[in-house]
Amino acid sequence: MMTALRFDILQKDSLSEARTGNIITDHGVIPTPVFMPVGTAGSVKAVTQSQLLEIGAKIILGNTYHLYLRPGTEVLESAGGLHRFMNWSYPILTDSGGYQVFSLAGTRKIKEEGVVFQSHIDGSRHLFTPEKVMDIQRSIGADIIMALDECPPYPSDYNYARESMGLTHRWLDRCFRQVNATRPLYRHTQNLFPIVQGGTYADLRKESCAFVSDRNAAGNAIGGLSVGEPEEMMYDLCGLCCGHLPAHKPRYLMGVGTPWNLLECIALGVDMFDCVMPTRNGRNAMLFTSRGIINIDNKKWEKDHSPIDDGIACETSNYYSKAYLRHLMKSKEILGLTIASVHNLAFYMHVMTEARRHIEAGDFMSWKNSRVEQFKIRL
Repeated sequence: MMTALRFDILQKDSLSEARTGNIITDHGVIPTPVFMPVGTAGSVKAVTQSQLLEIGAKIILGNTYHLYLRPGTEVLESAGGLHRFMNWSYPILTDSGGYQVFSLAGTRKIKEEGVVFQSHIDGSRHLFTPEKVMDIQRSIGADIIMALDECPPYPSDYNYARESMGLTHRWLDRCFRQVNATRPLYRHTQNLFPIVQGGTYADLRKESCAFVSDRNAAGNAIGGLSVGEPEEMMYDLCGLCCGHLPAHKPRYLMGVGTPWNLLECIALGVDMFDCVMPTRNGRNAMLFTSRGIINIDNKKWEKDHSPIDDGIACETSNYYSKAYLRHLMKSKEILGLTIASVHNLAFYMHVMTEARRHIEAGDFMSWKNSRVEQFKIRL
């Protein structure tokens, strides 16, 4: 144990920046490109840990803000960390709570010291400093921990984006100092990833990439995208960042996105993704399938007794019919939420598996281009 994260690149695509690799942590190996299911409060909503393993999840996310509020660090430490608390013996990544700085804009105040926010549970006030966020993530015990950052909204003017980036950089150095001054609690290594910011401005993004790269972290994240900007702008900025971040370190694009977003960004050189979309959209009747997008609420599926998606190797997707799932959703049966969530996550895992396979086969770009259009079809 106590071995720092390692990233081995296995195959590079000749027509794009796509690559396959292995991220090696104390809790296991993560094949890349990888999609990481979001388990905000120590649970991927409506999905059990055994179901996550069945669909091939190798790493999941937790959220510092939510886990700090409930169940709290004392409970997590008494359990021996989040891995033991939720009985998940594979890698975990924790978001720093920085996204809540963005999403809870009405109930927080940003200052140099950190962020003061009101709990969404009881209205109590809390101060998140970079140091405190590192300490909380020590208590949680994730394998990959994220620096506290500010994610500027879209659109933001240049001066705001520059000042926000500067604050994120100063917070990053404080995060590293705190991590270096403390030790992991649970006999495994925790690896701090910095986050690139800079809004939609290419010069700021380049400056942030340079600042982050100089910290020589085990991996690097690209933040502040998929917050309302057009897709093509997101791709341009993502590609710019990938081109200015170390090629021998894993690149993590935070909070993205649709299946076609993932494929386009894999082609740009991204290795890691997370997003609530597969589970959140599934709970709201949107299914991503190998033939296109289904709104399972539509009456056209009422008597369709074919499998949800027989184009992927998922028992849930092959076992249940569209008509049955529609019935469950219309009847507000909890099982419907689980089936839809498991299916969507299994589809995302399928996309990642196929991406790796086609990178290794040398035909990734032609496969990617055909699948991107297929995935967007509304059935």
